[in-house]
Amino acid sequence: MNQPEFDVIVIGGGPGGSCAAAVLARAGRRVLLLEKEHFPRFHIGESLLPYNLAIFEEIGVMPTIQAAGFAPKYGAQFHLGNASKELKFVFREGCFTEYTEAFQVERSKLDDLLLRHATKSGADVREGVTVERTTADAEGVTVEARDEAGVAATYRARFLVDASGRGNFTGNQEGIKVPNAKLKKLAVFGHFENVGLDPGKPAGDTVIVRLDKKWFWLIPLRLADAQQPSKVSVGLVMDRDELAAAKRPAEQVFQHFVDSNPSVAARMRNAKLVSPMHVTSDFSYRNRTFWSPRVVRVGDAAGFIDPIFSSGVFIAMFSAKLASETVLQLLAQGGDGSAVFPAYERRINAAMRIYWEMVENFYTTPFMEVLMEPRPKWDIASAINAILAGELEGGWRLRWRMRAFFWLVKIQAKYPFMPKLDFPRISGGSLS
Repeated sequence: MNQPEFDVIVIGGGPGGSCAAAVLARAGRRVLLLEKEHFPRFHIGESLLPYNLAIFEEIGVMPTIQAAGFAPKYGAQFHLGNASKELKFVFREGCFTEYTEAFQVERSKLDDLLLRHATKSGADVREGVTVERTTADAEGVTVEARDEAGVAATYRARFLVDASGRGNFTGNQEGIKVPNAKLKKLAVFGHFENVGLDPGKPAGDTVIVRLDKKWFWLIPLRLADAQQPSKVSVGLVMDRDELAAAKRPAEQVFQHFVDSNPSVAARMRNAKLVSPMHVTSDFSYRNRTFWSPRVVRVGDAAGFIDPIFSSGVFIAMFSAKLASETVLQLLAQGGDGSAVFPAYERRINAAMRIYWEMVENFYTTPFMEVLMEPRPKWDIASAINAILAGELEGGWRLRWRMRAFFWLVKIQAKYPFMPKLDFPRISGGSLS
């Protein structure tokens, strides 16, 4: 077979794909990135974690990010729907947290900046190209694609990085997608101006408001100044079955829970919708494996986690960076990945496992009862702070504290030692 035209083909131009392409191209490799849409384009997942900044620095895009004018983020807040309790994490106050600032972003702008940086780094970026099929053999990978005019093309590379996001291209093609039966959720969300924000630095915090089996996010995309009002992404995450049973438009359900929960209603009193309302579903899944011979999956193409803890962009770029470094090793030393991709999978699994456990427990009452009553003993709150910032490889000092936290949650479920929470009452009303 002919020598492959490219060293690596990347499917998808989101943060994971752009990061992978930049890492590989900056190392002097021939990289083709295929993206089915044209950027900028709307996307969800607008809150970054502080540890994103280390990756931005490493791939050389940090000056561009800093110049973009994104809203600064210094912490995250958790509130109950009836405003009876709140908990604020400030990243710089966590004793295990190295990176203490992040950004809130409009993904259309961020993703476009990252994709253009991949081009500047030397990657061949082609938009408006849809991948239709991939096949791997002993020497490389064949990618069959079609552009918007319907013109078909076939590309060859030694390796494929699947960064197709929730499209999960190779995972679906190989039939390895496993939905999380516990998290059959959807989100109803839009962008609003004049949302009430906290004064000072906390104005940029991600705000999470917990209701009964559901929650709101408020992510400030633009802070108010003399020239313009605030712009905030506001979303409601709930069970798909609950929305279906309501037999009402999603926008009405969203507004019902805004109005019936003081924590949200107070902030939304003067809010004005400035975008379409969106509905997205099929929240959580993972693939049984994150690799195949000559193919490695990153970000949402490995698995998608409910966005409570804003981990999506960070995990996409963290996994893309690690996958790209692994591919560079293979390009230099040979092999199809079977010997080294399992180590990549173990590291990404370990990172994702932290957030999976946090997410699955978040929807339980004992988790919230323990979370909302932090104690200084053992520095458990600092460990949670570090996880919320994106510290995924903090070693034993974080692992044992997180294990202790989840043990406390289990004890709370059987032998309550923290104040009990009545979420049906806290949530301020049902849909019936």
